Amino acid sequence: MDRQQSMFEKNAYAPLASRVRPDSLEGYFGQQHLIGSGKILRQLIASDNVPSMIFWGPPGVGKTTLARIIAEQTKANFIDFSAVSSGIKEIREVMKQADENRFVGKKTILFVDEIHRFNKAQQDAFLPYVEKGSIILIGATTENPSFEINSALLSRCKVFVLQPLTIDDISELIKNAVAFLNGEADYEITLDDRVVGIIANFANGDARAALNTLEMITTNSEVADGKLVITDELVEQSISRKFLLYDKTGEEHYNIISALHKSMRNSDVQAAVYWLARMLEGGEDPLYIARRVTRFASEDIGMADSGALAICIDAYQACHYIGMPECSVHLTHAVAYCALAPKSNALYKAYGAAKADALETIAEPVPLHIRNAPTKLMRELNYGAGYQYAHDTEEKLTNMQCLPDSLAGRTYYRPTDQGREARVREWMEKIEELRKNLT
Repeated sequence: MDRQQSMFEKNAYAPLASRVRPDSLEGYFGQQHLIGSGKILRQLIASDNVPSMIFWGPPGVGKTTLARIIAEQTKANFIDFSAVSSGIKEIREVMKQADENRFVGKKTILFVDEIHRFNKAQQDAFLPYVEKGSIILIGATTENPSFEINSALLSRCKVFVLQPLTIDDISELIKNAVAFLNGEADYEITLDDRVVGIIANFANGDARAALNTLEMITTNSEVADGKLVITDELVEQSISRKFLLYDKTGEEHYNIISALHKSMRNSDVQAAVYWLARMLEGGEDPLYIARRVTRFASEDIGMADSGALAICIDAYQACHYIGMPECSVHLTHAVAYCALAPKSNALYKAYGAAKADALETIAEPVPLHIRNAPTKLMRELNYGAGYQYAHDTEEKLTNMQCLPDSLAGRTYYRPTDQGREARVREWMEKIEELRKNLT
C-alpha cells in the first residue's frame, strides 16, 4: 500500500516505466476519446468534479497513471491500494485515514488496482465510504466490470473504457523515453525509426511492455565513442523474435499484400496463409488485411461463391472486436476460404465496363418511364408514364427498357461457369429468353 503524498518522486533505481510516468494530462499518451479537448473525463478533472469510477481496459494502457494524474490535478491525497495483497483489515485502516483527511478538507483518491480480485465482502466494505464521500474510488480492471464488480458498488461508479494504445501512441512514448534517458546518461542514445516501430509493434498496445523492452535494450547495449550501440541481435533477443523484413509504409508492404492477393487468386492456400503470417507477425494492422481480403471476396470470387463475402465481413468484425493475437485465426479462416473458393472476376469487369460508359454518358437523362413522380407537375411532365410494375405480371418480369437509349442492349455482367456463378448464368439466360417472348 502506497500512501506517499507525492506520487511522482522519480527513483533512479525504479523501472523506466515508473521514471517516465507523466504527472499531467499533457504528457499522457493515448485515450484521447476520454481526455481529449472537450471530452467528458477531461472536463470532470478540469472542474474538480471527479466521481468514483472504474477504469476498464487491457494491461499497460495507463489506468494507474491516469488515476495518479487525476489526484495530482485535483490536489487530492492519493492512496495506491492493491487487491492482490490487501484485505478488509487494510481497507478499514485506509478508510479511517480517509475520514480524517475529509475532516480537514482534504480529498482522498483511493486507487484500487485489479479491483475484480476483491471478493464481494471486500468490495462491499468500500460502499459506505463512497456513499458519504470519504473517498473517491478509482478501480482498475482488465475484466468486464458488469460481471466482476458488485452491482451496488458499480452503480455508484462511472465506468470508463480505456483502449489499447495505437502504434503511433507507443512510438511517441518510446521517443519521449529515449529523450528522458538521454537526460540521465553521459552518453548518446539514438533509436532509429525502424527499431522504434519494431518495439511499438511488439508491445501490442501495452505501454509498459514497450518501456520494459526499451529498458532491456538500453541496459544491455554497449557504449562506444560516447554512443550507445544498439544491435539487431540484441533487439531480437529482447523481443524474443526475429525481425521480419516488413515496412508498413514502404515497398515491402505492397509487395507482401500483392503476394497474399495473388496467392489467393491462384488458389494456393499454403502460400496465402504464409503471406498472411508474414504481414501479421511483421506488425500489420489486422483490420487492413481484413479490408483487403473482403475486397478480394467480390473482386476475384464474386457470385461464384457469394458466401466468401460474408465470411470476410465476419472476419473483419472478429478482428475489430478482439484484436491481435487472437484474431489471427479468423483471418486465416477468411484467407483459406478465399483461396479455395471458385474464382470469378465477372463483377469486377462488369463495374469497370459500366464505369467507363457512365463517365462517357454522365449527362444522359434517366428514361421518363422509370423516373419517380411524387408531385403533380412531375406527372404532368410524364415522369413515370409507361412504367411497368413487374409484380403485376405472372413472370415477375417485363420487357421495359431500363438503360438509356444510347446504351440499350449493353451487357456488363457476364457470369462465368465457375462455382455457383454457372447457375447465375443459366438464370440470366432464362430471364432473357422469357423477356424476348413478352409482348
